[in-house]
Amino acid sequence: MANEDIWGYRASSGYETGTDLSGFKVEATDGSIGKVDEHTDEAGAGYLVVDTGVWIFGKHVLLPASTIDRIDRADETVYVNRTKDQIKDAPEFERGRKPRDPSYLEQFAKYYGMPHM
Repeated sequence: MANEDIWGYRASSGYETGTDLSGFKVEATDGSIGKVDEHTDEAGAGYLVVDTGVWIFGKHVLLPASTIDRIDRADETVYVNRTKDQIKDAPEFERGRKPRDPSYLEQFAKYYGMPHM
């Protein structure tokens, strides 16, 4: 799988460039995990940062754009293809780090079992 595929929104997700997903609810395959805190749709660097709220004590996690199964704009919900436990165990998103730094993104690519570059 190419790097662009990991960090790119899949055509089948229903994502349209320029759509603001901030504040959308995020649903794992087995239930709600929080809300989109921020996202980017830059080519080859698309991701969501999810605020898990009190569910796992306010942790922020980064999800590559390719983990999105579908987006329901009417309900403002993003459905991802990971379980709550997979997301809970993901590396924590560090606000001070630059998300576009390849070495930083590599830890997420490795965690989600996807090759990086």
